[in-house]
Amino acid sequence: MAREARVSAAAPAEAAARPRSLAWRTLASCLVRTYLVGAAFNTRGMQNVGLAYAMDPGLVIIYPSPERLAEARARYARHYNTHPFWTPMLVGIFLSMERKIARGLFPAQMMDGVKGTTIYTLSAIGDSLFGGSVMVLWSICTIILLAAGWPGAAVALGALCFLGLQSFKAATFLLGFREGLNVLRRFRRWDLINWGQRLKMVNGALLVLFWTLAWPGPILWWQWVAAGGVLGATAWAVNVLGLTRELVGVMLLAGYLAWPILVKLFAMFAP
Repeated sequence: MAREARVSAAAPAEAAARPRSLAWRTLASCLVRTYLVGAAFNTRGMQNVGLAYAMDPGLVIIYPSPERLAEARARYARHYNTHPFWTPMLVGIFLSMERKIARGLFPAQMMDGVKGTTIYTLSAIGDSLFGGSVMVLWSICTIILLAAGWPGAAVALGALCFLGLQSFKAATFLLGFREGLNVLRRFRRWDLINWGQRLKMVNGALLVLFWTLAWPGPILWWQWVAAGGVLGATAWAVNVLGLTRELVGVMLLAGYLAWPILVKLFAMFAP
């Protein structure tokens, strides 16, 4: 009888410590909190406070035990910094892994290595793809529409891009939660780094289109060819010779300012 009493008393404690599934309301709370990942940015942990805040609703459900909950929270108090557009997917991946850790499928020590690898890899991809390509594409398209006299289209494009970004965050969050680390294989097949390079080439063509719309005087083809040659030489000097962009920019500005003086001197001394 005493043994049965001990077993019956231990049963509620084991049930309370057993990991529970995450409801849609909890997942939605984690997703919404990812928008505040940079709200408590600091020089020591960078975005770690925002990440811990986004993970907390899920961790509370996954770990009913106070001791295991404290351990899980401590894992997200460490350094964290990546492109904010990737944070929803990373939170989904981390929640998926925490569920497996709670069930004993993964060791808790594995989380630090996974977190360090994924955040820095995605940070580099995010800076190139989003910061250096996609957002530049949106801004150039916007100024082209404004220069063409279509402000309504520019506003509509901004609204469409905003809605597209929210859809991207929600979709990648769900993918990360459902597939865990497997979602990274999917993104590797998409070759996002090279897509960022392709978009940069498109941005260069669109920039030329903007110049044609905003050019104040008549367009002379030889001037445009010369300008393209100068820009090409500038890119070559930066990439091949290793000159800093600031130094090359100063040299170009000095040459532009000195050009009228050089023309006059040439006219004075020419036979």
